[in-house]
Amino acid sequence: MEMWLREMQIENAAMTYKIKETLVRKKTKYQDLAIVDTEAFGKMLVLDGIVQTTIKDEFVYHEMITHIPLFTHPNPKKVLVVGGGDGGAIREILKHPSVEKAVLCEIDEDVITECKKYLPEISCALDDKRCEVFVGDGIKYVKEHKNEFDVIIVDSTDPFSIAEGLFGGNFYKDIFEALTEDGIFIAQTETPFFLPDTVRKVFNDAKSIFPVTKLFMAAIPTYPGGYWSFTVGSKKYDPSQADTSKIPHLDTKYYTPELHRACFVLPKYVEEVIK
Repeated sequence: MEMWLREMQIENAAMTYKIKETLVRKKTKYQDLAIVDTEAFGKMLVLDGIVQTTIKDEFVYHEMITHIPLFTHPNPKKVLVVGGGDGGAIREILKHPSVEKAVLCEIDEDVITECKKYLPEISCALDDKRCEVFVGDGIKYVKEHKNEFDVIIVDSTDPFSIAEGLFGGNFYKDIFEALTEDGIFIAQTETPFFLPDTVRKVFNDAKSIFPVTKLFMAAIPTYPGGYWSFTVGSKKYDPSQADTSKIPHLDTKYYTPELHRACFVLPKYVEEVIK
C-alpha cells in the first residue's frame, strides 16, 4: 500500500510526498510532530502537517538564514536562535570561529529530542560546548535579555498557532533591544508568491524598527512555491553591501560569497510586494 503526505499549508494548493516509512508520530504539548522517510527528499520533519525541513534540501535554508547575518556582522560572538529545534541553524552558526556562544531557544522539547534521534545530520551540533539549549518561550526569552546578542535568528514555523507571536512589530521591538549596538536580526518570512500580504507586513514591521532592512530570496524545493523570503533587520551594517572579499571558505552547499550579495537582487514582482 502506498502512503502519501499531503501538505495543505497554502489555500487552493497542496504539496504531496510519497512516504516510505513513518519514523515517529506524536502529539507534543504544543503540536502534532512527525518524522517520516520519503522517497524524494529522505527524512522529513513535519509539524502540524507542514513540512519544516528535509535531509535533501535543508542546507539551503540553514545556510542562508545563518551565513548572511554572520558574514555581515564583523565579529559575531554571541548568537540567539529562536525556534530551530532541529539544530540546523546551530550547526551552521558554529562553523564561524568568532562565535563564542550560540543559544537555542525552542519551546517544544520534543522537537529537539526527536531530531537528535532521527535527524542527526541536522542536529549534530546541539551537543557542542559552545551551544546552550534553553527550552521555553522565545518571546519571553528575548524580552528578558537586553543588549546581549550580536545576531538573533528567528527560525520559526509558519505564522500560525504557537509561532504567530514571532511575526510582528512588538516582537521585533524586543529583538531590537536584545541586540547589541551593532546587532543584526533575521527571520524566515514566507513565500511572496502565495503569501504576499504576510511578506509585506513582516518586512514593513521590521523596516519601522531597524535602520537597515533588506529582503532576500532562496530556492527551497519543499517550501510552497519553491522560492522563499528572508528579512534582515540591522542596526548598522547593510547585508547587501557586505565586503565579500573577506569571507573565508566554508563547507557549504548553497551559500557562496558571490551569492551573498546577489541574493538581494529581487525579481520585480517581489520588489513590488514590499514597496
